[in-house]
Amino acid sequence: MPLPRYLTTTEAAEYLRLKERKIYDLVSQGVIPCVRVTGKLLFPRQRIDLWLMNHLEGDDAVSAPTPPVLAGSQDPLLEWAVKESGAELALLCQGSGDGVQRLVDGRAMLAGMHIWHAETRRYNEPATLGLSGMRDLVLIRWAKRQQGLLLTPENPHQITRLEDIARPGIRLAHRQPDAGVSHLLQSLLARHHIDASKLAWAEHPSLSEDDLALVIRQGEADAGVGIEAAARRQRLAFIPLQEEHFDLAMRRRHYFDPSLQRLLAFTRSDRFIQRAEALGGYDIRELGEVVYNA
Repeated sequence: MPLPRYLTTTEAAEYLRLKERKIYDLVSQGVIPCVRVTGKLLFPRQRIDLWLMNHLEGDDAVSAPTPPVLAGSQDPLLEWAVKESGAELALLCQGSGDGVQRLVDGRAMLAGMHIWHAETRRYNEPATLGLSGMRDLVLIRWAKRQQGLLLTPENPHQITRLEDIARPGIRLAHRQPDAGVSHLLQSLLARHHIDASKLAWAEHPSLSEDDLALVIRQGEADAGVGIEAAARRQRLAFIPLQEEHFDLAMRRRHYFDPSLQRLLAFTRSDRFIQRAEALGGYDIRELGEVVYNA
């Protein structure tokens, strides 16, 4: 019978082959991951697995310090939560591809990403991203987000589907080539047999979700592909195209860093949940789940 997601003290002791007394000692020292619900200790099994592997492999050994930087793709909910939680993470969001490279090079502690792989029809596959060589790589789910067409509220060109962006006179906002949405857009264009070279692209790429929405709001472009939350912030029209997975990548030892744990603790608050609902376009039911553990 499969183990539950949350272990009792007795189950955690059996799982780790320790005495219950030792489990209580580890809890009092603040060493082992646990939560207290109505006075009862519960141990999230995924976090116990990470903690155990971290110690067995020596990933918590002294190593070159990594700057407390969250790189990769920009996300309005994540950006707000980092600031409000007091996580003390610097934000350097220049696209998913940039975040992957900074993570590999040790120039970032975390990388937010939402890179679509048309061949496998999946998001954020480590092998495809060049991350399979990181033996201590961990991916945790941040949210599922709605990607779609952002349009001016008036929508003078009467755009109702993706194929309409190929009509003459429609200017298309776009992101930098290594942004996650650029991978999705190229896949969508190919799927709908739209020649990218014949589209009327905006002169300069937008460097974030909010920037792309603002370009459309200011009339510098008629449409663009982005997330629903960014459309709502600029009061734009939105046509859903695809649900995506936005994940946070990190080395295993950084999962236990106080900055990340403070952020994750904040996501369990009513205030955070209300903010996600207000922004719109987010499904946070899987937030914090480990989706990959090398």
